[in-house]
Amino acid sequence: MPKVEITIPEHTEMQIAQLVEQGEFLNREEAIEDLLSTGLKAYKTSGPIDDEDEQPGGYEDDGMMGHDDEYVF
Repeated sequence: MPKVEITIPEHTEMQIAQLVEQGEFLNREEAIEDLLSTGLKAYKTSGPIDDEDEQPGGYEDDGMMGHDDEYVF
């Protein structure tokens, strides 16, 4: 598996450490891998927002992602 080195804000590191301490993950490596994977899946699902298609004020008329009464994460 490729190794990647990143620099993250201290508060993010503290949140990851807390998740590991709470038993959500076995260790930091597993936590970071799972959280990054989940974030990528969410990004792929929702996709980037194209600034040209944004409504004035930064909101879409039909709610988030075209759903009228629910948010999609």
